Amino acid sequence: MQYETIRIDCSNIFDAQSFHRVFAAAFGFPSFYGANMDAWIDCMTSLDAPDDGMTSVTVGKGGIVVLQLDAATQMRTRCRRVYDDLLDCAGFVSWRRMQSGDPPILCLSFA
Repeated sequence: MQYETIRIDCSNIFDAQSFHRVFAAAFGFPSFYGANMDAWIDCMTSLDAPDDGMTSVTVGKGGIVVLQLDAATQMRTRCRRVYDDLLDCAGFVSWRRMQSGDPPILCLSFA
């Protein structure tokens, strides 16, 4: 199974705006990225579809993207709503993919 690990430095996340800035930079989201959780879900759902143009990080069909969340505990303390949204939306990405017959694509790792 192919996998790609992307490290996210959560010490740079203080609010929703910085969350979207950090993820857009790490994943190369398109210039039209809406900087909201619906747009985040759309981009993350397309991690194995490079022709969608939603992210510069891709894996082959059946691959997994591991989000290595460094300093996640501090982020949870600083901005609990953003942290909870990340967990909920990562789960939704997997659910959405499974509903359409595709395998889950995200794995969260906490450091």
